[in-house]
Parts: sequence; C-alpha cells; structure tokens
Amino acid sequence: MESSGARVLSIDALRGFDMFWIIGGGAILESLVHVWKHPITETIATQLTHVVWEGFRFEDLIFPLFVFMVGAVLPFSIVRRKEQGHSGAQLHMHVVRRAATLFVLGLIYNGLLEFDWPDVRIPGVLQRIALCYFFAALIVLNTRWRTQAILVVVVLLAYWAITMLVPVPGGKAGDLTMEGCLSSYIDQQLIPGELYYKYGDNEGVISTFPAVCTALLGALAGQWLRSSRTGSAKAAGLALAGVAFVAAGWLWGLVFPIIKILWTSSYVLFAGGWSLLLLALFYWVIDVKGYRKWAFPFVVIGTNAITIYFLQSFVNFEEISRFFLGGVARHYEHAAPVIIAAGAFAASWLLLWFLYRHKIFFKV
Repeated sequence: MESSGARVLSIDALRGFDMFWIIGGGAILESLVHVWKHPITETIATQLTHVVWEGFRFEDLIFPLFVFMVGAVLPFSIVRRKEQGHSGAQLHMHVVRRAATLFVLGLIYNGLLEFDWPDVRIPGVLQRIALCYFFAALIVLNTRWRTQAILVVVVLLAYWAITMLVPVPGGKAGDLTMEGCLSSYIDQQLIPGELYYKYGDNEGVISTFPAVCTALLGALAGQWLRSSRTGSAKAAGLALAGVAFVAAGWLWGLVFPIIKILWTSSYVLFAGGWSLLLLALFYWVIDVKGYRKWAFPFVVIGTNAITIYFLQSFVNFEEISRFFLGGVARHYEHAAPVIIAAGAFAASWLLLWFLYRHKIFFKV
C-alpha cells in the first residue's frame, strides 16, 4: 500500500488528532480548570494557550503540525494522480486551483463577503495553508528529495540571516520585538487592511517562506513513508529525525528564539521535530502494529478537516450545545463549562461522522 499513492491511515488519524484540539477538544480540557482548580489542570490550561511572543507551548504546535501534514500527503496524492493518468500540466493546474480555492475560502472566513474592504484581513490560517501547499507542491512535483532538503536548509539559514542582519528604517538589526522586527515592518508596508497584532501579522509576508519549509519537512516524511523500508524502520527513522530536530531547534533557539508569530527557523525545526515524533508514533501504532480502532474518532475528523474548520466560521456549535445541554449545565453549574464544551465538540464530531458514514468528503 505504501509503495503506491494509497492513503496511509495514520496520516488521516494524525490530521484528525490535530483538528481535535481546534474543534473543541482543547476547550474541553482547558475548561477543566474551572471545575477542578489544581496544578495539573492549570498546567493543561496554560499549555492550551499560545505564548504571547517568544517560547513554545502545546498550542503552538497545532498549526505547524497541520502544515506539516499538508506536506506529508503530497507524495501520496501526486503518485495517485499520476497512476490515474494525469499529465504534468494537469497536476500543476490542480495545484493552482486547489491553492486558489483555499486562499479564497480564507478570505471569506475573514469576512470578505461583508464587503468592508479597508478592514478585511488578507492573511489568515487558510491563506497560509494555501501558500504553503502551493509552493511545496510545485517543489515536490519538480525536484527530488535531496533538492527539497537543501532548499529547507538554505531558506532557514537565509531567513535567520535576513532577520538578524537587516535593520528596519530607524531601527536596529536583530530586533525581534513585535514593534521592531523586520517581519512587522514588511507587513506594514505590503499588507493592506487589518493586521493581526497591530504591528504585523501572524501569517505575514516573509514568515511564509519558513512556513513552506514546514510543509517540505512533511513532504520529506511522506516520501520516507513511501520508501521500500520495513514499517518498523520507517517509524524508527521518523522518531530519530524527530529527536534530532527537536534538539536542533532548541539549540538554535538560544541565538534565534522560537517565535511562532515570526515562524522563526528554530521554531520550524522544533515544531517539525515534534511533528515527526507524533507521525512516528501514529504510524507505528496504526500502520505497523495494526491497532486501528482507537483512531477512528480522529480519522472521522481528519478526512474532512478543512470542512469543519471552515464551518466553524458560521455554524455556532456552542449555541447548539447550549440548546441541548443548557438545562444539564444549569443543574450541574460547577461543571457547566466542561458540559457545554463537550456538547459543542460532540455536535461538530457527529456532523463529521454523518459525512464520513455517507462517504461525503469535501475536496478543495
């Protein structure tokens, strides 16, 4: 199965695990601190919030893990389409259409249809995914894995050098503060409309380049999974690479801090390392050892991940939860936050399960 373009179940499961935190899993665990105030629940709640600027928490892994998985799917999807007889031109057009669709969906998510042009935020999560997919897919289509690895190294080193050596007008080189960094300055010059954090944007212009490297790391992992090695060897290779990347990212972070908003090179390696470790674990448990049933809830989410993310922009699952569970929440007032959060997650998951059961998969 892995030598062709067939899907690897662990990839769908890991994508679903990632989305689990976005569609309500994180809210459930974070709300536990309101029910049981304890150092454990406080730590969980802290880990499920982003750092303001420098540093790394579990929440800061969720987005790069998804971008990583976008890349991991590429080798499989490209081979599958080639086996179906798609020409090179057709493959390239598919990439363009998919990226454009994702980008437009991201604009709609940000309020494009309100026609308030001056305040529409151009960058966004779906827009970054679109750009990372676009560039990573073109690179994977037209280069071998060694070239892709070299590109990752070159881009990360170049981003480090540019960020640390190029001063902004009136500023100094190497300023990594929100208001003084090169990324913020470039965003102010090039991005019209609203900026996410006043001085710049979370999905800004130059930080897109290292973000593409995150997708390329996923693509390299996907190509490793498609190799002829044994399943155990593949899992071990991913795990060893993950440990090495985590260590390298941490060490690089001593001189080029781990900052998610800037998607610093150290952040790419550190988050990429954890992504590799998670992929190794999921692949070994699901595809090598064959323990698959436990992953079904995640697979249901993972096969319609973009669908549920976009639906959250106009379907209020929390209100659905309050409609059905409001009385229970009032009766058990001390547990109300957990009850409502669990109900919202259940509503979104049941919708995804309905789609999965009827084999409805919305493709972009």
